[in-house]
Amino acid sequence: MTESTDAEYLAYVHGRMATLRRWAWLLCGDQHQADDLVQETLTTVYSRWHRVAQAGNIDGYVHRILVRTFLDERRRGWWRIGLFGDRVVDTAVLDTGSEERTMLRAALDRLTPRQRAVLVLRFLCDQSVADVAHQLGCAEGTVKSQTRHALAALRRILGPATPDMMSTGGRQ
Repeated sequence: MTESTDAEYLAYVHGRMATLRRWAWLLCGDQHQADDLVQETLTTVYSRWHRVAQAGNIDGYVHRILVRTFLDERRRGWWRIGLFGDRVVDTAVLDTGSEERTMLRAALDRLTPRQRAVLVLRFLCDQSVADVAHQLGCAEGTVKSQTRHALAALRRILGPATPDMMSTGGRQ
């Protein structure tokens, strides 16, 4: 890359880092894994920057890479290996005063990666069905059915203590 394209890439990364880290954390629920996910995403973006920079929607392009990287990592199974025993809870990220948030995070962790991605993108990142379908590379009907199945699974997991987020149902 030329010096000017490197500067463009760095400006983009500095401007979007917080958002990318938030999305990654919402997807995987662990700050260290989220950082790894963002790093892998940004490495891919850097290697394709000439194409990414020409995209009409750079953020959409990068978010799609992030989500696809998350799903690919979950398929490989490396995320299940704990090298150092129990997970370390990053108290800077978790709001320990919010029991509801902790319950929802634990319930999301029990969903399939694709169901989790659909719910995170739809409800926590406020993406439309069409945007989620584009990012996941599937039909809009698939997003709707995955949303319905994931919300039903969350209701089963959480029981009567269903958070307010779930009261929106399967908003389309």
